[in-house]
Amino acid sequence: MSVTVPHLGGNMSALAPPLPQTHPPSHIHKRLAHYTITRFQANTTPTIFHPNISKAPAQWSSMPKSAIGQLEQIAAQIHKQLNRGMVPEMNLPTRSKANIIFDQQQQVWKYGKSRTTRTAKKLDGAYMLLRTTYLLDFIRDMVGQQKSSTLRELYYISEGWDLGKFHSQDESNKLIEDLEIVTNFQREDFKIRPEEDGAKVLGDLTLTEINRKGKPMRINCRDDVGDTGYAIPYNVEPEKITFNNSGNARCIIAIETGGMFDRLVENGFDESHGAILVHIKGQPARSTRRFLQRLSDETSLPLLVFTDADPWSYRIYGSIAYGAIKTAHISHLLATPSARYLGVTPSDITNYELPHDELTERDRQALKSMRSDPRFLNDYWSSEIELQLEMGLKAEQQALAKYGLDFVTDTYLPEKLAEVGL
Repeated sequence: MSVTVPHLGGNMSALAPPLPQTHPPSHIHKRLAHYTITRFQANTTPTIFHPNISKAPAQWSSMPKSAIGQLEQIAAQIHKQLNRGMVPEMNLPTRSKANIIFDQQQQVWKYGKSRTTRTAKKLDGAYMLLRTTYLLDFIRDMVGQQKSSTLRELYYISEGWDLGKFHSQDESNKLIEDLEIVTNFQREDFKIRPEEDGAKVLGDLTLTEINRKGKPMRINCRDDVGDTGYAIPYNVEPEKITFNNSGNARCIIAIETGGMFDRLVENGFDESHGAILVHIKGQPARSTRRFLQRLSDETSLPLLVFTDADPWSYRIYGSIAYGAIKTAHISHLLATPSARYLGVTPSDITNYELPHDELTERDRQALKSMRSDPRFLNDYWSSEIELQLEMGLKAEQQALAKYGLDFVTDTYLPEKLAEVGL
């Protein structure tokens, strides 16, 4: 993160070029200066630590202080420069698809070298900085109150921020992502969470989770949970979850659909084949991908992805293994390049004579786009993509039920596991 400050001199009304009459040149800048200076008083070091944070429950007191420190730096610099009559600028990677590259060495999406400057000399930049100060203040108060906020709640809370309020959910989401990029921390470190809940886990995995009262709870994800399994929380960082041991597990299987997850649980596949089963609920949430990455890395268990046989499901695998463009700034935290695709494959549709549907034109276009997707540029995927386009067919996981409720656990998955040496 770098913040540069061109000195313009003079008073706050000189901080912007002429703007439309509906937005007087100094209107937003004065509000930004007033809010920042009154909230972060002159001659003091701005802090978003609550005075009683040391007395807060463990999950709050263990909140990464380096993450908080990064937010403090942003607040301090905005306060300092505006107090001196300077215009702050924030420099960060250009957030465009053209500036996202696939790192062949690390096998993940990353931001390129292009950077952009957001300056309060421009109206949009001034609004962005005003919202940033409100957001930093909100996080400070929220931490002090020992609470967290959903992304949606944050959007509505901004209704009380006067000129700083967001005009759309997308605006608030992007500002949170900006803070992630600038600080190199995740939104979860700032107690901002998504609406969707995490995945479900069932298998011989023992972990310790810090509960909402700050006390550690040791949980076995097979013996200490019901049939629905252990629910992954939105924060899965080490200060929240510790993996103790993985028992006799031999692999982790990430499963796209709830129906197939329930089938494997009911048939006892976790015990019969030493599998830690994870229902990823379609396109997996960030917490799910982070959980899978940490679990595979810290237990050295292979991660296998089991989905439907269509291009959208292959992209689910791609996001788990190599990350997604939208989260390129934290691919190193979410991606598991060693993950392998288990099925269902286009070849399986033919080899197992599975019930199927015809590809739609949208499906075909998605498959064709995969020809140039760096995540799928290898002989295996090239062959499967061309085969599927030639067949013009797709199939669901549960099409395997054609041969009975036990076929997937007695025959299909054991054969697929054997193919990958398990």
